[in-house]
Amino acid sequence: MNILIVKLSSLGDVVHTLPALMDVRQAYPQARIDWVVERAFAPLIEASEAADRVIACELRRWRKRPFAAQTRHAWRDFRDELQAQSYDCIIDLQGLTKSALVSWLARLSPSGQRVAMAHRTDGSSYERPTRWVADRLIALDPHVHAMTRARELCAQALHYPVPASVNPGLDILRAAARKQPCVALIHGTSRDDKLWPLAHWIELGRRLATQGYSVALPHGNEAELLRSQALAEALPGAVVWPRLGIDALAAKLATCAGAVGVDSGLSHIAVALNLPHVQIYNVDTAWRTGPQGAAHQCSVYAQPTPSVDAVWQAWSACMDGAWA
Repeated sequence: MNILIVKLSSLGDVVHTLPALMDVRQAYPQARIDWVVERAFAPLIEASEAADRVIACELRRWRKRPFAAQTRHAWRDFRDELQAQSYDCIIDLQGLTKSALVSWLARLSPSGQRVAMAHRTDGSSYERPTRWVADRLIALDPHVHAMTRARELCAQALHYPVPASVNPGLDILRAAARKQPCVALIHGTSRDDKLWPLAHWIELGRRLATQGYSVALPHGNEAELLRSQALAEALPGAVVWPRLGIDALAAKLATCAGAVGVDSGLSHIAVALNLPHVQIYNVDTAWRTGPQGAAHQCSVYAQPTPSVDAVWQAWSACMDGAWA
């Protein structure tokens, strides 16, 4: 069986999709699983056990200059790679016009089907072309965690029960990691309303130091680098990591004793790596994207933002859970 997964972005959504593909692999060990994703996130999938082939695209960049010669050539190459294989099942896990376009372009086997969601779910976008392209539409609980949504859609599309355990497929990174007594402070996020105050991070770093932990400070852009540098100045011994590709960043994160982070793709990678982790929310969306079920992982929500004490208490509880 040849299966194509279409989930283009964003990083957090890609991470939440990894367990769905591992479910497919468990149900159909002999299946070939390909995944279409934005090029920036492809290295993480390639470093996992989830997909046999990653088909990278750059739709975000191409739509800025759709008629440029470079865009036309890149689009042609992408289309040729996408259509090199026919598929028995094409599953659109995104539900947007761009993912519907990719699903439509991909080749079906004579008995193949395109499968997609029948409707939007709470907190997630959904666009009508999804319905036009799909041969089969699957209804889901509208109030559902992002990871559960992907797992249930794949399970119904391919007719198997959702496994009880969750496997993000990052065991290769975890097995290669040599643990260090440091905690990653994941302060960067794509939205300012998700940030945690700098003074709170400094106080948290100082409390971690009293327990013998050093602090690691990842960053993905210039604004985050400046924030990392400001934190390092206030926290002796803190290390600002170099800017890394997403696969190298995940591998480095796997060496940490734990992480505390805002709602961001890197925080979701920390969860997928099974690190002790506290995820900080200023907006009440942890039910949709936050850690699920593990005693050593949790979320903290408050408005306008959680206090240092609340995050510290959560961190202590997570560490107790890690040692239980």
